[in-house]
Amino acid sequence: MRGPGASRTLPILALLLLLAMSLRAQQSDDAFDRIKRATVFIYQAEDRAGDLIVKCVSSGTLISADGLIVTNAHSALQSRRCDGDTLIASLNVELDEPPVPKYRAEIFSADAGLDIAILRIARELDGRLIAPGDLPILPFADIGDSGGVALDDNLAFAGYPDLGNEPVAIVRGTAAAFIAEPAGGSRAWLKTLTRIPGAMSGGGAYNSAGQLVGVPTSAPVAGEGENCRVIDDSNRDGRVDGADVCVPVGEAISAIRPIQLAQSLIRGARRSLQVEQSSGAGELAPPLHPPRISRPLFSPAIVDRMPSTVVGSLPANTNSLYFFFDYDNMTPETIYELRVSRDGRPEQSFSLPPVRWSGQERGLWHIGSRGLAWANGAYEFTLLVDGAAAASQRIVIGGEPRGAGQFSDIVFGILTGDGMLAGNGSILPVGAIASARFLFANMADGVDWAAIWYFSGAEFARAQDRWSDGAQGSKVISVQPQGGLLPGFYRLELYVAGALSATSDFVVAGEQRGPLPDIFSNVRYSVAGDPVSARRAQAASSFPGGVAALYALFDWRRIAAGTPWTLRWLVDDQVFYQTAAPWQSLESGSDFTLALANPPDGNYKLQLLVNGLQLVEAEAIVGIGQLPIDRLAQYEGTVLSGRVLDAATGRGVPSVAIVLISAEFTAEEFEWRGDQVYALATSDRNGDFQFALPLAYDTPYSVVIETDGFIPLAADGFQFGADQPFADITIELARG
Repeated sequence: MRGPGASRTLPILALLLLLAMSLRAQQSDDAFDRIKRATVFIYQAEDRAGDLIVKCVSSGTLISADGLIVTNAHSALQSRRCDGDTLIASLNVELDEPPVPKYRAEIFSADAGLDIAILRIARELDGRLIAPGDLPILPFADIGDSGGVALDDNLAFAGYPDLGNEPVAIVRGTAAAFIAEPAGGSRAWLKTLTRIPGAMSGGGAYNSAGQLVGVPTSAPVAGEGENCRVIDDSNRDGRVDGADVCVPVGEAISAIRPIQLAQSLIRGARRSLQVEQSSGAGELAPPLHPPRISRPLFSPAIVDRMPSTVVGSLPANTNSLYFFFDYDNMTPETIYELRVSRDGRPEQSFSLPPVRWSGQERGLWHIGSRGLAWANGAYEFTLLVDGAAAASQRIVIGGEPRGAGQFSDIVFGILTGDGMLAGNGSILPVGAIASARFLFANMADGVDWAAIWYFSGAEFARAQDRWSDGAQGSKVISVQPQGGLLPGFYRLELYVAGALSATSDFVVAGEQRGPLPDIFSNVRYSVAGDPVSARRAQAASSFPGGVAALYALFDWRRIAAGTPWTLRWLVDDQVFYQTAAPWQSLESGSDFTLALANPPDGNYKLQLLVNGLQLVEAEAIVGIGQLPIDRLAQYEGTVLSGRVLDAATGRGVPSVAIVLISAEFTAEEFEWRGDQVYALATSDRNGDFQFALPLAYDTPYSVVIETDGFIPLAADGFQFGADQPFADITIELARG
């Protein structure tokens, strides 16, 4: 390539005229090319003395110009099924050819339940560490708002349809349904009726604007041969056969994990924010017994993650239905699936294909939807765990209305002196009495009813009577267990004429400070060189920039092991770290310690939740209290692509460097220094190119175009307006 001394600058007007004449709107094709270039293929492999044995594969998506990748966790994290120790990222060199292994990646963060992992390209393919700033600027996808996806919206799914042996593919489809789960809310899953190849798991789902809105996700079930393929002579016996490692591939995908659920992982990775629990947390031992499912039931609505009421049938025009069940002995490696049929025929819109478990080891789960029309018929819900049927329940929609009365909407609290129920509805402090209020409708005096209370799964109180409170209204009942309310899990079941009509769970934790529990206290921040020093350091709420570590500490009281709690950390009001897990420490203690290494300037907040309810929040400011903008993760502007042609022959010219120069430099001042380059693109063998970074709207750039054997071009004042999100140009070079 010629140096700057060999450059010959053409008149600016001539170059701008050339570019303007060739500009044309090809937004759809340009968007798909950009999506394809941002799609990568991931191999998880075991390094055996230099030989890499492939264990698992997945597609993935570059989400920043400096090498962040979002993909599935189940094919990146080490597990019984995927026990490799090396991640290889294969990138597109030519869009019509298979990807080429280019780099080694490392896991920055992951959520095994959501099945999302964020990888960072860290090494060359041969293992050499890539120094900061040495990685070339990479093409990446623009992240959109998955909450803005509506039913029947057009979607495009990008990934590799085979085990890295075919080019990247785009599959078109539509949004067919939204599936709710406790771990992800009402949009835990986006469903499509399009059949996406299993190897595209971990790739990208895109809206009509070409923005990444989800991750197609499937989890192969262990032991099913059709989900597994042998691709390598792993035992080095000269044959590729059943004696070699079998790589899991998954069936056709129809479930998409919305990208919004991965935003905290993405924010943390973009700022290299990693949180370490230095003390206070115990290890969670794996369950000793196989998974168990029990007490399946249906409810038309949810109240604080609990069934509003229990039904066996629903009227015509139903548009909300949830399937609840108790679970035990589940792990993040457990695969579960829901098959729904109506009158014996599969209902794909409401079914969930095999996916990783996103709950805790035990508890109450729900899966369902609202806002979707359920046609009349007899529905069968069959739940499978690790490929085997675990529970089944039937419900009729459009049948005869239920004749008996009904209870609903249970909430818990403490009775005040004037007989009112006070509290937050699902968490009570340690004390003597628990009370519950519920609604009733269509009741008849004289009907048998019962209330049964449970603690840690065992019944401890029961009340049975004949109803005498009228047809409809609300009722409060109380229980006073012998020895008082101990920390742990409680449940209330209400029956009408022997049939379960309503059920809800609550947690007892913390000391009583009025009606609300006092569980977490003395939340504070400090800076120090290590956790021990942090516990002795003076607490503060404002710290200078550049500290090595920011520590957050808190005390706790009367919280039982296994109680569901959530730790959430925000910077500038955006969550960058969140973990939900069962409590694994002592029942009471002090100095639970969290460490955040090298925090950038920002306004930080720590939030602590129990049973899904936020109880405390503490704030601290580092430096100027404002997170800096990361230009390598921004994608607002004009996506510029095009081709370089030989002016004499009209053929594409490969290996041409097209350089956009930073705003503070002109083309004449350009000396090929890294700080002068805003973005760099190189033409492929056909002469095509595309910039990874967008051009800011209405911002003049300088450009330099060079390659051996042709007269170089250079110009200033090159810009696009906000009405041009995509631009495609043709550049003709004269031989010289």
